[in-house]
Amino acid sequence: MNKQTIAIIALSVLLVFVVGYICINNYQEKQQQQQLSIYQQGMQAGYEQAIIQLVQQAITCQQVPVNVQNQTINLIAVECLQTQETQTE
Repeated sequence: MNKQTIAIIALSVLLVFVVGYICINNYQEKQQQQQLSIYQQGMQAGYEQAIIQLVQQAITCQQVPVNVQNQTINLIAVECLQTQETQTE
């Protein structure tokens, strides 16, 4: 084999490795994006579930303690307060 043939074979092998690397890199990037999307969907579902639970507890006309950082507040549905006002009048 002459030098030109060896160079073509070497460049062909190198090209295969580069294309393989690019394909693997793209595949891994898509996998990471998919995992991030699933993680974000899970976070969103968790937030929604927490809000639903807060509302369900608040409409029972009982105070619902909510902790945010170092502060605690009590939530109650406004309708419950209006109902209590009309009952006392």
